[in-house]
Amino acid sequence: MMWLVLATAIGVEVFATLGLRASDGFRKRAWIVPVAVGYLASFYLLWLTLGLGMPVGIAYGVWTACGVALVAVLARYLFGDPLTVKMLIGIGLIIGGVLTIELAGVVH
Repeated sequence: MMWLVLATAIGVEVFATLGLRASDGFRKRAWIVPVAVGYLASFYLLWLTLGLGMPVGIAYGVWTACGVALVAVLARYLFGDPLTVKMLIGIGLIIGGVLTIELAGVVH
């Protein structure tokens, strides 16, 4: 259950972050409410994940790493933002780091 809540938190945070980009510096005011609600909902879901027992180091690491990777990839296709080989390598390193933290967190 906590992984589902965390995955939802990640999805909502990615939506809110992409909304920031779509808002064009909040010049498109229609994005203000979705972005604000998205971030509030994402933090609430992260809080719920922690309340369900996931260690903060794992929850926050997965939340931020997945968010960074998904935003970079989706922004490439939605907005034409750059996604270079070096950036893809960096995303791979982020994923490797989160997996290392996750696997280390299993052992007590």
